[in-house]
Amino acid sequence: MTPILMVTILGVKIDNISKSECLNKIREFLQSQNQHYIVTPNPEFLVAAQKDNEFKKILNDADLSIADGVGLKFGSFFKIKHRITGADLMFDICKLAEQNMYSVYLVGGKQDIAKRTAYKLKEKFSDLKISGWQDGMEAQNTDVEKIKNANPDILFVAFGQVKQEKWIYENLKRIPSAKLAMGVGGAFDYISGEIKRSPYVFRIIGLEWLYRLVKEPKRIKRIYNAIIRFPFYVILNLVLSVPKDNQN
Repeated sequence: MTPILMVTILGVKIDNISKSECLNKIREFLQSQNQHYIVTPNPEFLVAAQKDNEFKKILNDADLSIADGVGLKFGSFFKIKHRITGADLMFDICKLAEQNMYSVYLVGGKQDIAKRTAYKLKEKFSDLKISGWQDGMEAQNTDVEKIKNANPDILFVAFGQVKQEKWIYENLKRIPSAKLAMGVGGAFDYISGEIKRSPYVFRIIGLEWLYRLVKEPKRIKRIYNAIIRFPFYVILNLVLSVPKDNQN
């Protein structure tokens, strides 16, 4: 497979990759005989990884790690050139699946959200094969055997950050037909229409978090982690990495 460049932020590896390179890599994954999973780190992921070594290992073991969050461009001191949101990448994968007759399975989300997401995806990609869905935010309640019997090629998992990545890491091997899995966070909410996504201009300039804070004040803790704790960790890591001889 084609090698790609990586950047490490706070001990987490991020692939420095464009959208077209990302999709080419995904095509390679789907054509191979092995299983692969994608993670889409943002600043909140990296903050969580500082206190959760298991989660950090899962991120670093991923076959593809895509920067989802403008904060990672700043955190890498602009070594990372591209930002690809998980929600947008999910649409791109669905388009690829439709064109190549791959089937997808939706796991997670609040009650009826996975089902509504499936219907919305069929409206947008009429030939997309959706082999099934299961909703519910409790990962431990998922019927893995049911997913296995549906023989999906691609899994989209929406339990929220950390939980969804751990579920994929623990369960992907139990679903041998699946060649690709990705945690998609709140993508089901956007696609189903449960939550309105921020206007395009907010996404382009990296202020989607501000729009979401206004619309969902309960997200204040997550926003705090992204815009306060993450920069603090990055600066602290930079200071501690400076050789003592250079500090004199």
